[in-house]
Amino acid sequence: MFPVIRRNLGVFALGATSVLVLAGCGESAASKSETSTAGKGGDALVMAAIPAENSTDLKASYAGVIKMLEKETGRKIEFQKATNYAAVIEGQRSGKIQIAAYGPFSYVQAKSSGVKATPVAAGVENKGDKPGYRSYGIVKAGSPIKDLKDFAGKKVCFVDPNSTSGYLYPRSGLMDAGVDVDKGVTPVMAGGHDASVLAVKSGQCQAGFAYDTMVDKQLVEKGQVETGEISTVWKSDLIPGSPVAISDDLDAELKQKITQAFRTMANVDYLKANGYCTGSGKCEVDDAGDWGYVAVEDADYDGVRKVCEITKDKQCVES
Repeated sequence: MFPVIRRNLGVFALGATSVLVLAGCGESAASKSETSTAGKGGDALVMAAIPAENSTDLKASYAGVIKMLEKETGRKIEFQKATNYAAVIEGQRSGKIQIAAYGPFSYVQAKSSGVKATPVAAGVENKGDKPGYRSYGIVKAGSPIKDLKDFAGKKVCFVDPNSTSGYLYPRSGLMDAGVDVDKGVTPVMAGGHDASVLAVKSGQCQAGFAYDTMVDKQLVEKGQVETGEISTVWKSDLIPGSPVAISDDLDAELKQKITQAFRTMANVDYLKANGYCTGSGKCEVDDAGDWGYVAVEDADYDGVRKVCEITKDKQCVES
């Protein structure tokens, strides 16, 4: 989803050993006795997210939204920082998490693995934006590589096998270009979108993938890449934004309150106007630098499902 990862881009760990690991988890989130009752009656609601690569204080980034949700729902919101998306998936499946921030890929995986939740909103960087972003295929300026077909036989940087824009969509793009992803390139898992771009810059990889804002804006603003130093030779279809999904087992009135709160109030303009920002004057809705949230629905993620069908990637189905 994600850098300032703008959409908390989907790095999540899956497998038979996946367990719920919430950083700083309190008893209320971990206790089996509360699993079946959390979020009902007057109980607290648990909201969970994973940090973007640049995040320093995840809870503080969500503080304004949490205060607003507490007022709108009349419930205490317990925020938990998860170590990975597998933790969020398992936590929502078990009923320990009622409000979950996913990456687009991890949301689709959660739904396919039986998690009963509904996406209600996704973050956008600027007011009026559509919730989405693109994966870029990149090379160092001046490279003879001009398109994805030219990635064949090259050392190529991906982000992580479970990244939406750093692996899944690039894999689909390479397959469409006739490149054998498993045997036709030498893959390098850079571990982050910023690391992938910088590896291309340094020549460690001859080509690579990263999400759009990392290439166009974030590393340039940080002075780590100069404008024009990296060339984009491929852009993916629009990837839907990282959704916030709420548990289906909440009562209808509460679900409606949360949905409306995210869609109409969880934005910098509303938070500033209604006194939800921090004393320092800093106003955030998440740790990705977004302006706020806008409405999404499950069908918006059919494009991710289609890419999964094309790639038949093992990470599209729960192990």
